[in-house]
Amino acid sequence: MYVAVHGGAGSSPDAPADRQRTLSSAAEDAAAAETPLDAVRVALRPLERAPGFNAGVGGAVQSDGVVRTEAGVMTDTGTTGAVAGLTGVVHAADAAAVVARETPHLLVAGDPAVELAAGRGIDTDAVLSTEETRRRYEAADPPALGTDAHLEWVRERFGGTDTVGAVATDGDRLAAATSTAGRWFALAGRVGDVPQLGAGYYADDRGGASATGEGEAIARFGLARRAVELLDTFSPREAASDAIAEFDAATGGKAGVLVLDHEGRVGREHNTPTMQTSRTER
Repeated sequence: MYVAVHGGAGSSPDAPADRQRTLSSAAEDAAAAETPLDAVRVALRPLERAPGFNAGVGGAVQSDGVVRTEAGVMTDTGTTGAVAGLTGVVHAADAAAVVARETPHLLVAGDPAVELAAGRGIDTDAVLSTEETRRRYEAADPPALGTDAHLEWVRERFGGTDTVGAVATDGDRLAAATSTAGRWFALAGRVGDVPQLGAGYYADDRGGASATGEGEAIARFGLARRAVELLDTFSPREAASDAIAEFDAATGGKAGVLVLDHEGRVGREHNTPTMQTSRTER
């Protein structure tokens, strides 16, 4: 199994060495999975649990003080599922896989998605905020929800770029997945690029991609799908580079993308200060 995993594109992180060890361990564990879809989920679970990444525990807090997770998964055969607006769910990628495997839908959101996950044995009662994230939110002193002052507060503070993702192939089948808690101080209920097919994640018979960065710009451009389309002409390395160049020119946004083809070749590119990745094969 060839596995590539990323910890998000963004500003220089705290404790980068610790993050890199987590990424390397995640990729190594995922390489032992039976299928690519299993592999990307295995790769993302430790990242969703680690407060050093913006997914699951310790993730970005929305404007009402709540952490909401979202994720999307897709295989090269078109099996696709995504979730958004999950409260109390660390492993959003596992919930997205439930949608992909067990429903006729592409995206399920909010409390019904949480109930669906709970019915399949996924923990839905986790505390996602940490002391650090609660302190940061309280220090920002948000005005009351529903007021003009609250909307202005969101416009002034909304930001952040990190997301985690993985792509895996066994040389035949392939899958891609992306998971996140979104961007800091987003308006409560905001849904970003991650669960939007072709934006935060995409896979087909050419390869797969996971995108990370400024979600609104990524969604408008369709970054993950564009990176995979470029595999018609280029290697994964060139496809990632060209996709980010096109994205930058079209949107001026900040992002990164990780690309993998069926041969296990990896490409990654970003226009942010850093994007940590790891890859392995078994």
